[in-house]
Amino acid sequence: MKNPLLDFSGPPRFALIRPEHVKPALDAMLDQNRRELEAMLSTVRDYAWDNFAQPIEDMKERLSRMWSPVSHLNGVMNNDTLRAVYNENLPRLSEYFTELAQDERLYAGYKAIATSAGFAALTQAQKKIITNTLRDFRLAGAELPPDKKARFKDIQKELSTLTSRYSENVLDATQAWSLHVNDEKDLAGLPDSVRGMARQSALEKNLPGWRFTLEGPSYIGFMSYADNRDLRREMYEAFVTRASETGPTAGQWDNGPLIPQILKLRAEAAALLGYKNYGEYALQTRMAKTVDEVMQFLRDLAARSRPAAQKEYDELKHFAREAHGLENLEAWDVTYYGEKLRQQRYALSQEDLRPYLPETRVVPGMFEVVRRLYGLDIRERRGVEVWHPDVRFYEIVDAAGELRGQFYMDLYARANKRGGAWMDDCIGRKRTQTGVQVPVAYLVCNLAPPVDGKPALFTHDEVTTLFHEFGHGLHHMLTRVDFVGVSGINGVAWDAVELPSQFMENWCWEREALDLIARHYETGAPLPEALYQKMQAAKNFQSGMQFVRQLEFALFDMRLHSDFDPAGGQTVQQLLDAVRAEVAVVQPPAYNRFQNGFTHIFAGGYAAGYYSYKWAEVLSADAFAKFEESGVFDRRTGTEFLSHILERGGTEEPMELFVRFRGRKPTVDALLRHAGLAA
Repeated sequence: MKNPLLDFSGPPRFALIRPEHVKPALDAMLDQNRRELEAMLSTVRDYAWDNFAQPIEDMKERLSRMWSPVSHLNGVMNNDTLRAVYNENLPRLSEYFTELAQDERLYAGYKAIATSAGFAALTQAQKKIITNTLRDFRLAGAELPPDKKARFKDIQKELSTLTSRYSENVLDATQAWSLHVNDEKDLAGLPDSVRGMARQSALEKNLPGWRFTLEGPSYIGFMSYADNRDLRREMYEAFVTRASETGPTAGQWDNGPLIPQILKLRAEAAALLGYKNYGEYALQTRMAKTVDEVMQFLRDLAARSRPAAQKEYDELKHFAREAHGLENLEAWDVTYYGEKLRQQRYALSQEDLRPYLPETRVVPGMFEVVRRLYGLDIRERRGVEVWHPDVRFYEIVDAAGELRGQFYMDLYARANKRGGAWMDDCIGRKRTQTGVQVPVAYLVCNLAPPVDGKPALFTHDEVTTLFHEFGHGLHHMLTRVDFVGVSGINGVAWDAVELPSQFMENWCWEREALDLIARHYETGAPLPEALYQKMQAAKNFQSGMQFVRQLEFALFDMRLHSDFDPAGGQTVQQLLDAVRAEVAVVQPPAYNRFQNGFTHIFAGGYAAGYYSYKWAEVLSADAFAKFEESGVFDRRTGTEFLSHILERGGTEEPMELFVRFRGRKPTVDALLRHAGLAA
């Protein structure tokens, strides 16, 4: 018990965890699990839930509890020592899970339970775990002959190493470059918030002047407002060539060679199991069932949105030429002139909203939105061990006083922290002999930090990101399912898992909700009605361009994993160019290496799954339409969403849950209406 990673008495012991604890803890866990498994397999004859499936669930969960803080710290407090230990042990974990998934004795045990007389008496959650596990055995090669089984295992191990290296390359390339500005005239156009952030960044490095980085808040702020076109180009080139063979850090952390290796291994794994391609293999666990269905879905949305996107882009080029004398609109101009056009058309900038969106109002306001929808109270709890002073810990309590969930919130961008935003599972809900194990989530963003003694002031886009991740967190924490395998987000089809997150974003646009989250950080004044009306008018500004950009990513991903041959004549870049020719309206310069930083699909679990964002957006828009009909804080509708969607975890097929909530299957109408693309 001296190893803090083996202390499961409560949340992780972040104050005590060190890199040197990782290997001994993993050794102990794997050894214990293997010994218990062998002992069970040698004694059990009549396979049942209690003597077979539940002990295996407990072993998996124990290992997950041990590894979760290691993986988490590698993402939020990355350093050379931890990274080396993480990379050394990750393949061992992958090897262990593949070993389990290919064990014919285990497979036979689950099949025996599925065909036993006792199966009918199991709960819905238990049955779903059994059927999911049987499916996963097949997808992990349990039915392969020994030589192919061994190859499949080697592939999984190799993939875990390659995808981890891909992610590290992006992080290192992002951190390696910065723009140092000494002359104040080079700051022309930049608002105080962006300047303040850059000044603070320079001071942290003991530098004079201002320092701009490739981390989200800094990069987006600079590209949106900096008048200096040459510096915008410099920033843009550094960002879009990260982890590639070109640009300012050319060849140092190049993901180019890793991409075909990853694709080749995924394709080989799928072929070993008899699938035509990796896309077909990945869809075995999704709502969408075929590659054709996904491609048709994406191309249908492209046909509906591309004309609007082209019109918006033509308007932007015309505006840049007529109002600013710019003959050729380049990729590094699009965000800048887009912001200028938004200000001219709606007299609104993201910066206008920032003073009204201080963290000190946004976070409690978001909690109040949840209270009104679901009758839940969220309270900060102090004295809990965290990994960084900025991290906060909260508890969710229902009207009956029951503790429903707990979560860590790590909001600000900083060095050695992976970019983007995410929710992850720290502890899953399950019922034990002593009661219910309370689910715990990690909620991580890279938002603008506090500057110059002011509270953190967020853009509306950043608030939307926070609501999105909190939606994932609620899905994980509010589950009523008593078995970890299908509680919370576990066992939920990947193309449905974005439903609760995208659903939450809708409240960022509603006046009733904005009255809770938007107050001026100095005066406490609510968001002025004139500003709210401008915000609504500008809501769908360039939504067609944003829509086709997401479709570009999704089509590229699915084509990479279905009809692309990594050993063939076409390069990854040529495929991306072909997809852009089909759907994109903004054609980037030849040096753009978007694919080298596309961590979602090469290191983040979205391989052949990026379409899930648009797929789930159809579900979330249609679900929110029910609130539009009954009132955005209608408690009855909120309770229905809670009981039919959030509490059910992965116990049933997502379409069944959606139909139970909505009373019918989803339609695309609400999404197109919300995006301003309805005919």
